[in-house]
Amino acid sequence: MKKCENFRNALRNLEDVFKYEEPYENVILTGLVALFEICFEQSWKAMKETLEDSGFEEGKTGSPKQILKLAYQAGLIEDEEAWLAALVSRNNVAHSYQKMIALDIVRKTKETYYGLFVKLSEKMESFTE
Repeated sequence: MKKCENFRNALRNLEDVFKYEEPYENVILTGLVALFEICFEQSWKAMKETLEDSGFEEGKTGSPKQILKLAYQAGLIEDEEAWLAALVSRNNVAHSYQKMIALDIVRKTKETYYGLFVKLSEKMESFTE
């Protein structure tokens, strides 16, 4: 399961978000936002792969939002609202040149999103068994 391994690698990289505190230098802030974006991208693709491998035909196609909803229905993720909020943050990455948006993404990553990613990684271990 290549996408699951990519996700786990991205999650390990995302741990670096906890090495830095505000105020962030511009390059650090930009890098932390990018680590979130990469981890989110890899997470929903890993969900898609896991769902497909578990026989969920609906997982073969679909947008990130559709995959998140299916993952929730299948029990792969627990907090659908938090995951949908993470999707909104991912969509806002394009506007992260605005410092307030970038800071919001990093704060939410530390407070909520990192924990979501960790739970997903743990759940994927047993989901297809």
